Parts: sequence; C-alpha cells; structure tokens
Amino acid sequence: MLTQAEVKTFSDKFLGAWNEQDVAKVVDCYTPDTVYRDPNTRGEVKGSDGMRRYLTKLFASWQMHWSLREAFPLDKLNGVAVLWHAKIGKPNGGPSVEVDGMDLVVIENDKIKRNEVYFDRAVLAPLLGM
Repeated sequence: MLTQAEVKTFSDKFLGAWNEQDVAKVVDCYTPDTVYRDPNTRGEVKGSDGMRRYLTKLFASWQMHWSLREAFPLDKLNGVAVLWHAKIGKPNGGPSVEVDGMDLVVIENDKIKRNEVYFDRAVLAPLLGM
C-alpha cells in the first residue's frame, strides 16, 4: 500500500502530465499494457498505442485542467483513488464547464496499469451543442 506522501507525489505527477496535454508525457505515466476507460471511450483503451491515439484526439478536441481534491491509497493493492476537479472547454477558448470526478488507478512499477475515470458526462452537454 502506498503512503499518503507517495499518493500525493504520484497524483501531482499524473495530473500534471494531463494538464500539459502532452501526449508523450501522459503515455509515459502508463504501462505498455495499460487498460484505460472513461465515460468518453466507449469501452477500454488498451496499451501505449491505444492511449496515444486516444489522447491525440482528446487533446485536439478539448482544453482541460485538472486539480487534485483528495487522494486515497487503496488497501491491499498498489493503487490510489483520486478525487479531482476539472475545467473543460474547447481549445479555441470558448465556454467551459467545471466537473468533479474520480479516477481508480492501479499502479505497477510506478506506472499506471489500470485507470478508470468516473464523472457525469452530462455536464459536457453545453459544449457539445446539446
């Protein structure tokens, strides 16, 4: 089990990479055989190549900034539950929305082996023209 200090360090690195929206830096946070899922993926994204394709499209479509609210080490498993707050908008600077959510992260050798993201996708409706 991770210590609270390790959880904080890991969460800062992980969210920092996502905030830079640098595909290579984010992919480097994950194992080559990672499994990633969020409300926008329509299933699992698998492996480094899958993450690279997904992130390239995601970062071209959205401007995002993530802030850590709280992080909790998982009992009996090398991982963390990360509670976050995000501001999400289109990259051209138009309107944005704010949302709270959670990531379930399983870690192997200091990289993310499994990442499941949970948030209410309905909050994105105004940005999608719904």
